[in-house]
Amino acid sequence: MACALVWSPEAIEDIEAIVAYIERDSLWYAKAVATKIVETAEAIPRYPELGRIVPEIGNPAIRERFAHRYRIIYRIDQTNVLVAAVIHGRQDFEPLVSRIDHSRKPGS
Repeated sequence: MACALVWSPEAIEDIEAIVAYIERDSLWYAKAVATKIVETAEAIPRYPELGRIVPEIGNPAIRERFAHRYRIIYRIDQTNVLVAAVIHGRQDFEPLVSRIDHSRKPGS
């Protein structure tokens, strides 16, 4: 099932924030991380179900792939793969639940 890849505005902001943080120490590494995140995301539509189900949500339509220490969290529907968030693996996930899974509220 090949789908179109769509980036949410929030996911784009996530990448921009990641790059801004890393480039304080290394512009080269910031570019390398951003490139790896984008390349990993661009591969998702070919096999969207290859990513694992996000354990905090448990919805088979919401999955994740990893690039370096970052979680690329995406939602699968009939025609699109929506990248909903890109977060560090140690980042608190709870505040992002409602942004990623519109059927749930934080804390539920």
